[in-house]
Amino acid sequence: MRVVFMGTPDFAVPSLQTLYDMGQDVVGVFCQPDRPKGRGNKVEFCPVKQLAVAHGTPVFQPQRIRKDGAEDLAALKPDLCVTAAFGQILSQENLDVPKIGTVNVHASLLPRYRGSAPINWAIIHGETETGVTTMMTDKGMDTGDILLQRAVPIPPEATAGDMTDVLKTTGAELLRETLTLIEQGTCPRIPQDPDKATYDPMLTKELGALDLNWDAQRLDCLIRGVNPWPGAYITLPDGQILKIWTAKPLTGVTEGQPGDFLKADSKDGLVIRTGSDTALEVLQMQMPGGKRMNPKDYLRGHKL
Repeated sequence: MRVVFMGTPDFAVPSLQTLYDMGQDVVGVFCQPDRPKGRGNKVEFCPVKQLAVAHGTPVFQPQRIRKDGAEDLAALKPDLCVTAAFGQILSQENLDVPKIGTVNVHASLLPRYRGSAPINWAIIHGETETGVTTMMTDKGMDTGDILLQRAVPIPPEATAGDMTDVLKTTGAELLRETLTLIEQGTCPRIPQDPDKATYDPMLTKELGALDLNWDAQRLDCLIRGVNPWPGAYITLPDGQILKIWTAKPLTGVTEGQPGDFLKADSKDGLVIRTGSDTALEVLQMQMPGGKRMNPKDYLRGHKL
């Protein structure tokens, strides 16, 4: 099949690699425009572009595919489009281009967790299971017919970064199965039940602000769900931002009030009182301009 792939971050790379491994005729790759990264603001290719360039595939990076990418997509005359974390919404004009349609690799068990950050929100909401869905894209937000699904457990200490690594591989495997069935003409299509649908918004930096009146288990879910981006944090009395990358919930804590530092030294590390008789033992922290480190190491030479 003549296939156009659309994706941008690391999550999408195994899916694109699967197309190459299957011998599909990848006639073009669309990804988000290059943007500066890091302290030096150097422009870097996104992971999908790096792979496409390595395979000699033409790369297109429209600001909005609905407008300035429509002609390029139509000119490629694909039989099928495949999307995985592309980061842009396709118009009906875009969807009408491929003969077969557009298959999307979505990192949740639809119809739950529609939207752009399903892995993060599943962890934030305390789910113990997530998964991957391949679906036929329509003009709605992740509302198209379900093709195949595969469930994956969320370990108690897993971060969004951890689960992205797991689900990107699962997604590629499921894409292979889906395309094989499509070529055989035996791929199932199941309409989504809108009554069971959930949707969560895009991530923002403000989402990482920890409300220490919450109980520790809820806070731990948020910390893991926003790791690696945007990262969880509290604001110290002097205005500095203390980032908390990993923590351990503690229960049965009766001393102090939410927000109190119950321990803050090189021997016992950093323990912060939270709501409902709980506390957080911080396992990895970061101060402005510093590196991620164990609080005990930081507190050998600093005070909080």
